[in-house]
Amino acid sequence: MTIELIFRWGHFLAGIMWIGLLYYFNFVQVPFLKTATPEAKADAFKNLVPRALFFFRWAAAFTWLFGALILMVQGRLFEAFLLQGPSAIIGMGAWLGTIMLFNVWVIIWPNQQKVLGLVQATAEEKPKAARMAFLASRTNTMLSIPMLFFMAASAHAPAGLF
Repeated sequence: MTIELIFRWGHFLAGIMWIGLLYYFNFVQVPFLKTATPEAKADAFKNLVPRALFFFRWAAAFTWLFGALILMVQGRLFEAFLLQGPSAIIGMGAWLGTIMLFNVWVIIWPNQQKVLGLVQATAEEKPKAARMAFLASRTNTMLSIPMLFFMAASAHAPAGLF
């Protein structure tokens, strides 16, 4: 078994967790919380959401790391991120994934910490933080579509398409 195969499986499994949780948040949790009772919402914010966000942010980090390691082992890391040659296609997916990773760690997680009361925030700051996290999460949902396309197209597109 080669190291690249291990990195591919890590990338694949972490990516399923990351995008699965992203879709869960946007298509299941957000609509549920809009209609939940105050008790159910409080219970979710105390027990469910922090745990889901833990796996979400670390799955994002490991997905990106394993993807970068695959490109490094193949000797295509810089070519991909510079969008050069045949690596440009996977490079587009890598750039979209990088933007999404940034959104997770720099926008979503810090704002969710305020919403969940894990860091100090005033009553006025919490709705703004919730809105920022929501918009970054929705942005990631939209970016995931072309990101997945470019990842799949880099290996599975018909010959000559790109």
